[in-house]
Amino acid sequence: MAAEHRKHIIVEKPMALTLAECDAMIAAAERNGVHLIVGHTHGFDAPILKIREMVRAGELGPLAMINTWTYNDYLYRPRWPEELQTGLGGGIIFNQVPHQVEIVRLIGGGLVRSVRSMAWMLDPARPTEGSQLTFLQFADGSAASLVFSGYDYFDSDEFHFWIDEAGQEKRPGAYGRTREANLATGGAEAELALKRTRAYGVGRGIDALHGSDAAQVHHGHFGVTIVSCAGGDLRPAADGVLIYGRNGLVEIPVGPAKALPDRFSVVDELIESVARNRPPLHNGRWGKATLEVCLAMLTSARECREVTLSFQVTDQNR
Repeated sequence: MAAEHRKHIIVEKPMALTLAECDAMIAAAERNGVHLIVGHTHGFDAPILKIREMVRAGELGPLAMINTWTYNDYLYRPRWPEELQTGLGGGIIFNQVPHQVEIVRLIGGGLVRSVRSMAWMLDPARPTEGSQLTFLQFADGSAASLVFSGYDYFDSDEFHFWIDEAGQEKRPGAYGRTREANLATGGAEAELALKRTRAYGVGRGIDALHGSDAAQVHHGHFGVTIVSCAGGDLRPAADGVLIYGRNGLVEIPVGPAKALPDRFSVVDELIESVARNRPPLHNGRWGKATLEVCLAMLTSARECREVTLSFQVTDQNR
């Protein structure tokens, strides 16, 4: 509807739940000459973009592998009922793992050849995928492993200097607090009531969602990511990029962190695309390729087999 009214568009990730829906969205945008951006927010994290730039330039030689791990409390944050039903877009594969897929596709060039995945539902009270382990092979022979758990046990921010996903410093060792709070709410109706208090536009808006008026002081991130090339390893840090190379450990600062970068950077890409009339990086075809990986993860986990992909694009031919 927005495309038919010639409005440029930002949509959340994933852009849809089926590849056919993606095709319809892409066609509508192209038919009406508008830009469509898929808000894969952690693809805008400055350290990730710097690593992508360094890998593309071959500064540490050919890329071999990318490993990314995120352990957080996702599954026990207040949820609408549909957020716990995979078929309606719930669970980690549609809501959290696209961040990981986006990160490794950006760094790895985009062309994932095949997917082999396992996923688990470990809490009958939250009947959707809450953890997963995936192996991706890229067309150039490089590979990536993705691990995610949203069961609020281990917290991978321990491995990221106790900086949270939004770039804020957090109290070390607060394991399981979200799960404990969820169990203490008093059941599904109480959880829904709590969820309503955190909905967009309630109370103080965005500040209420983040629980603080403080400006972000570090770059956002999504777990721990290590990129291995022939000449060394790269890792996003709180304020830049860490290079573990032949000259030892070197840190490259990456600009000042933005407040709420996951919102402003997505809008900035739209503005840049409109002003220069050029396709955005995170356009519909790129978003479709990321969704294809996520759908393949579900298929692979359910059927215990490797899945070959057909609709992948690079950041050059998107």
